Amino acid sequence: MTLRLLLAGLSLALTFPASALEYRSTRHAALLYDAPSTAAGKVAIAGSGLPLEVVVDTPAWVKVRDPSGRLAWIEKSVLGGARSVMIKTESSAIRQQPRPDADIAFRAGRGVLLEATGDANAFGWLPVRHADGLTGWLPAHEAWGK
Repeated sequence: MTLRLLLAGLSLALTFPASALEYRSTRHAALLYDAPSTAAGKVAIAGSGLPLEVVVDTPAWVKVRDPSGRLAWIEKSVLGGARSVMIKTESSAIRQQPRPDADIAFRAGRGVLLEATGDANAFGWLPVRHADGLTGWLPAHEAWGK
């Protein structure tokens, strides 16, 4: 019985492979709509550099989830700016090295946008740059849009 359940689970896992989340950032401020058309209702304005989770990707429009969890549509042409992340904790210490005991390079509060300058390393540290030019390492679990 246990072997049969294990094989069934494995079969499902192979049938429906896991997919990684994809995020894209806005190049400039842009409107979010409730449908894929400029004639649709306007939902909000996405600021420049805002990371958005891609839910559906079509040739001209992308359905996205914003940091608040809202689903909306955005014109594909406004996406593709520098990859950014948003601080999701009350305050994050950005370290000079990718270690919890490293000196603090700077602190960033909830909602601050940082440019992700690379991918997170195997230990979950993400290299980032602040708009002021300060750089450091952020624990990836403290960022939205990675």
